[in-house]
Amino acid sequence: MAEWNAYYHNEDEEEEQEEGEQSGGDYKVTGRDSLVFLVDASKEMFIKGEDGQPSNFDMTMEVVRSVYTSKIISSHRDLVALVFYGTEQSKNPRNSFKHVYVYHDLDEPGAKRVRDVDGLQGDKGAQLAADTMGSGETSLGDALWCCANLYSDIKLRLSHKRLMIFTCRDDPHGDDSTKDRQARTKASDLKETGVVIDLMHMMKPGGFDVSLFFCDIVSPPEDESELGLQLEPCDKLDDLKKRVRAKEQKKRTMSRLNLCLGKGINVAVGMYATAVMTRKPSAIRLYRETNEPVRSKTRTFHTQTGSLLLPSEIKKAQVYGKKQIVMERDEVDTIKRFDDPGLLLMGFKPMEKLKLHHHIRPAVFLYPEEDEVKGSTCLFSALLMKCREKNVFALCRCISRRNYPPRFVALVPQKEEVDHGKVQITPPGFNAIFLPYADDIRTVDAPQCPVASQMQVNKMKEIVSKLRFKYRSDAFENPVVQQHYRNLEALALDMMAPEDTEDLIMPKVEQIDQRLGPLVQEFKDLVYPNGYNPESKPAAKRKTDTGGGAEKKPKMEVSEDELKAHMQNGTLGKLTVPILKEACKQFGIRTTGTKKQELLDALTARLGS
Repeated sequence: MAEWNAYYHNEDEEEEQEEGEQSGGDYKVTGRDSLVFLVDASKEMFIKGEDGQPSNFDMTMEVVRSVYTSKIISSHRDLVALVFYGTEQSKNPRNSFKHVYVYHDLDEPGAKRVRDVDGLQGDKGAQLAADTMGSGETSLGDALWCCANLYSDIKLRLSHKRLMIFTCRDDPHGDDSTKDRQARTKASDLKETGVVIDLMHMMKPGGFDVSLFFCDIVSPPEDESELGLQLEPCDKLDDLKKRVRAKEQKKRTMSRLNLCLGKGINVAVGMYATAVMTRKPSAIRLYRETNEPVRSKTRTFHTQTGSLLLPSEIKKAQVYGKKQIVMERDEVDTIKRFDDPGLLLMGFKPMEKLKLHHHIRPAVFLYPEEDEVKGSTCLFSALLMKCREKNVFALCRCISRRNYPPRFVALVPQKEEVDHGKVQITPPGFNAIFLPYADDIRTVDAPQCPVASQMQVNKMKEIVSKLRFKYRSDAFENPVVQQHYRNLEALALDMMAPEDTEDLIMPKVEQIDQRLGPLVQEFKDLVYPNGYNPESKPAAKRKTDTGGGAEKKPKMEVSEDELKAHMQNGTLGKLTVPILKEACKQFGIRTTGTKKQELLDALTARLGS
């Protein structure tokens, strides 16, 4: 029975696996991500900033809510928890730890949790936190131990375990060296179990000194792409969100390939999708009576015997020469297989050879995988540096997956960029641009249009220069998708109405008119003739008069004597339908139908009487 179930998987599971592969490789196989927010609940966290700035606790709750909502949309199967330490009240499994309050257990995020976090924001939220938890002594070691128990109670397979500490106190235990030692010991135990500890420290009077205590608590970066410990604290909500997003988002590979630079020289690289189009999620079918998701299963039966077919019994066929050629599934896979997945270096080309029209699909990003092949990072960095120095790109043959057709890609080098907060904006690596084949490019005949004069061209250049702005792809959101999730959020959180979404795609007409000034009218005067209004609708065309035209035909009337003569001679049926209708109207005969036979029957009955 186990073998039979192995052949027939649930279709929903297969769809989830395909989505996991597209968005990040082995996510389905390795398990779920988990994240624990460990928040300081001391009185210092609730102090308001200058000029009415939100407190550190308010900024933390805003970040937690942002992560909750993003997890619900992007990866609802991940596990998230919210734990407060330094509280007066205690609430944790078996109440083993004092001054630790587990507000949310490690579980999937939902609408109720978002509402709970909303209740902790603002002045009312601060009062609710004071009434519910309060502020008391601090023992970070007990808090870390409690978080370790949360992880140990989870029976699911976890692929990534991360713990974020939010605090504005650089020395939480004061002069208590015993609590410092216990916290460092427990942090070391957590790191050994695979938990990554991050510090999200915030501004406090006098500055935040990481070296006093937390430098021994925080985990070192996993690789060069990870953001290390930041020395400068966060004083703005946007900076805090950016740091949390950089740590929280797990970078999953689309696939891991070998980049062959020559005979016996291989570099292991991971292929990442840096930008993916956001779409509305597909509808989930629910059972009408229980409102539970419907799980569909597909079975294939023999058309003659009705017996259930195994996948090994299903063949593929191709008609060739009026004959049906039957092939096994392994034979079809062999025909599709060109070579093993990987990248093969073909040579180098100057950057001038890469044209804008060569970009036929979104590019992917390549980064070394040191765990797969030792020394990959060193060799990859050397190749990246030399390509940048010589201003060339590497031309490679790429087979991203098994049985995928080969493509040629251009590996364009990219240097690392960081912002003022030392947060990485662009990572170092290669952008793999998929190149077209020769038959993918066609020559298009340009339409014959009037040629603009030099004065018109110069005037349009002035207009374009006035309307230019620095374009950023992250500055424009899809209004349809945003409105969709706003509606779902309003339904889930019991809001009276969804939040308004600003359509950033619509042009700012007033700002455009202010920038251009009289240039638009000057351009119209140069292009259009005098008295022409391009905004007016064209006049309706009159029909051509061909000498009198087709006048409306007069009504054709037939007298009663003529109709009786036609009826006696049996020629009543030769009259047309319009004549018969007019005759019925003339004699006041009501007819329900418009068929000729019905009209004849009505007239015959009337004239015969």
